[in-house]
Amino acid sequence: MWNEPYLETCCRSALHRLTLVCAAGRPAGLKDGPCLERLAAMGLARLRGDGRFEITPAGEARHGSEILKLP
Repeated sequence: MWNEPYLETCCRSALHRLTLVCAAGRPAGLKDGPCLERLAAMGLARLRGDGRFEITPAGEARHGSEILKLP
């Protein structure tokens, strides 16, 4: 049974971009800012002290299962 909150396509893309930027993080205020904030509220990302978003371990797991389709 599916028990995770649904991610809109734009939010899945934002989650994927977080994996691509690695430690550099994504700056706040970009076009995908609302998605990054939504991901942070879900615990899949976090806003660092320097104003950049980074992926969390929960976000990495969700990326693996939903975007990469890993078992």
